[in-house]
Amino acid sequence: MTTLDGQEQTKVEQKAVKPEAKTKKRKKTSTDYAIEFFIKIAVTAAVVVILCVFVVGIHVNHGNSSYPMIKDGDLVITYKLGNLNPGEEICYKADGEVKFGRIAAKAGDEVDISDSLVKINGYGLSEDVVYPTTSEGAIVTFPYVVQENSVFVMNDFRDDIKDSRTYGAIPLEDCEGKVVLVLRQRGI
Repeated sequence: MTTLDGQEQTKVEQKAVKPEAKTKKRKKTSTDYAIEFFIKIAVTAAVVVILCVFVVGIHVNHGNSSYPMIKDGDLVITYKLGNLNPGEEICYKADGEVKFGRIAAKAGDEVDISDSLVKINGYGLSEDVVYPTTSEGAIVTFPYVVQENSVFVMNDFRDDIKDSRTYGAIPLEDCEGKVVLVLRQRGI
């Protein structure tokens, strides 16, 4: 048996091992970059659509029912996933229109309006500013008990009675979410 010296043994090992096929890396063409770009645009658009349908709402206020908080022409962003609590400004649908108002009472609460004062379960409504409120022209009768899965909504501009005084309690499925951001559009 003959032994090979170090150099010869290395040559034999190199011959025994098949050289791996070298893969040439293809350069990206403008078509590849365009495809990547449009895929990124499509994914971004899908995420934005999903957010706008299920998480946030984007609305423009038409009217002064929530004046002074939300003025005519303001862009309003709502959050659809949160719980709705009394005192929060919300967006809801009534008469086929998008409206804004403040939750005065939740399911099971008794609402009474008398002497220009709103009472919830016998107590005066806690507000930063006390707005004179009337039940004159209201379609619902007071005292009014809010049904299950509904909220009683009142406009901040209380002279406008197109709120729960006209529509009754607003079902939760008609609520678009609570207002989280108001962007002033007028005067820009």
